[in-house]
Amino acid sequence: MPSRERVSRAEAIVLRHMDWGEADRLLWLFTRETGKIRAIAKGVRKPRSRKSGHLEPFTRVSLLLAQGRDLPIITQAEMIESHLPLRENLRRMGCAAYVVELLDRFTYEEGENIVLFRLLADTLERLSSEPDPAFVMRYYEMRLLDLVGFRPQLFQCVKCENPIKPEDQFFSASQGGLLCPKCGERFPGARSISVSAVRFLRHMQRSSYAEAARMPLMEVVDQELEHLMQHYFTFLLERGLNTPAFLSLIDKKGGVR
Repeated sequence: MPSRERVSRAEAIVLRHMDWGEADRLLWLFTRETGKIRAIAKGVRKPRSRKSGHLEPFTRVSLLLAQGRDLPIITQAEMIESHLPLRENLRRMGCAAYVVELLDRFTYEEGENIVLFRLLADTLERLSSEPDPAFVMRYYEMRLLDLVGFRPQLFQCVKCENPIKPEDQFFSASQGGLLCPKCGERFPGARSISVSAVRFLRHMQRSSYAEAARMPLMEVVDQELEHLMQHYFTFLLERGLNTPAFLSLIDKKGGVR
């Protein structure tokens, strides 16, 4: 048995996994105690493994970790929340995969981040239970940008610094915020954004989830913001995300929004 000093407990959300060796799995976890980590689940692919059902993506689990030679080894796993509705609806599952991919791309194994852990846990719970996954994702995107240091400037022009007026504007990914019509028309790479979309983003940025939910998300605004956010994320990450294409395919085949 490992010594007491080499064993620790952690509460974690499973981000993803891959097969490792003949019967093991390598898991990427976001933990309350130490942020994002990798860990090995030995024997989890064997038919009689007791840990396998507790270590699927999106599950929230309590773990006992033993320090291995290179990576922690999961010696015990007890499920806290399975988020079963995410596995019963293809679009909700796709939304959860998108949420997890965003967090995974923007974070490193850099230590405790309880606020990010809570955001992820709350978002997966909302995707499991609330009627509008699109609204949940738009709110998550804005909160995540705040927490990883890329909060967009929505109240003054990032070029001339004049206040943004209630009219259609431009958005610059490279400058990280809005451009007024005068600056945006001649700024390379700037994308137009409607006054309705600006109003919604501002509301998301300065509101708690309960407050934000008071403003309905119109489908046309959702579609505009979805394209705008993917443009911004692609610039920040220097490559596109995988899950938006999967979500688009679900919608084309009649998936429930």
